[in-house]
Amino acid sequence: MKKMSKFLALIVAVVFVFSLVGCGTAPAAPAADAAKAEAPKAEAPKAEAAKPDKKLVVGFAQIGAESEWRTANTNSIKAAAEKAGFDLKFSDAQQKQENQIKALRSFIAQKVDFIALAPVVETGWDTVLKEIADAKIPLILVDRSIKTSDGKDDLWVTRVGENFYEEGKNLGAWVKDNTEKLGFKDKKAINVYQLEGTVGSGPAIDRAKSFAEALAGTAYKVVKSQTGDFTRAKGQEVMESWLKSDKGQIDLVFAHNDDMALGAIQAIKAAGLKPGVDIKLVSIDGVKGAFEAMIAGELNCSAECSPLTGPVLVDTINKLAKGEKVEKLTYAKEGVFPAEVAKETMPSRQY
Repeated sequence: MKKMSKFLALIVAVVFVFSLVGCGTAPAAPAADAAKAEAPKAEAPKAEAAKPDKKLVVGFAQIGAESEWRTANTNSIKAAAEKAGFDLKFSDAQQKQENQIKALRSFIAQKVDFIALAPVVETGWDTVLKEIADAKIPLILVDRSIKTSDGKDDLWVTRVGENFYEEGKNLGAWVKDNTEKLGFKDKKAINVYQLEGTVGSGPAIDRAKSFAEALAGTAYKVVKSQTGDFTRAKGQEVMESWLKSDKGQIDLVFAHNDDMALGAIQAIKAAGLKPGVDIKLVSIDGVKGAFEAMIAGELNCSAECSPLTGPVLVDTINKLAKGEKVEKLTYAKEGVFPAEVAKETMPSRQY
């Protein structure tokens, strides 16, 4: 009987111990684990945020090296990424969309943390953008914009760069306000020849539209418009063609970037005319070459389009990596520089 009583007492003790464990009196979790459990998840829009303690890997699909502006843009992004300690995977598409799409798919395969894309044209990206979204990699547009077939903007997180529409509008307004200074005061019809950027690209579309709108109802009329593909060589080639067919009829050349304007200047000089005098020229970018041309009296005005987006891109990526929200569009502050201010402004130019 005593043995049975001892045996029952032992069973009761064991049951008591297990009941304590079952009631939740297990050892407490470490403080760090508890904090993790309580803290909300930090997520970039449409993607998982990268871990802050790892080196961020960023894939950047650049358009090419077609101009002074593009080179300055590449250098700005590379320098900022290096300073931030990013592992930057860089691709030069040589102005071909198919090369950029290949680069984007390579970035997906490499499982980069972020992708930055400077799209060569606006359309034709739907499929690869969906692939990026499916891989949960945040996509940041640099410089240029994208238009999807459904008109939505949910396949990219943000765009950092320039306001092409405002650039064309501001330059057009300057031309309109300085008609007398340009020597067109008494002209009833002012023939404008437009050197377009890459066909289908955001800056070419926006700059052409806003420049025309700014000069609507005036004597300025775009007589001819042809792409110079944003390159100096093509700008010179197109200008040479115009001079052969329309010499004496060209009042003003509007170039969508400075490099094409600089090419046009060479063609005008080769034809025995004075650029900036016999034929007025205005352009967009604000590179040093344009300031040198303005100081020489060969270019009348350049509207700024800042390529120094590297620090803004890095700051945007760091915010997204921490799960912070960012603006959908971030534009650089830009101005208009007529020839008369070029000499005093030139020393402060960074590109």
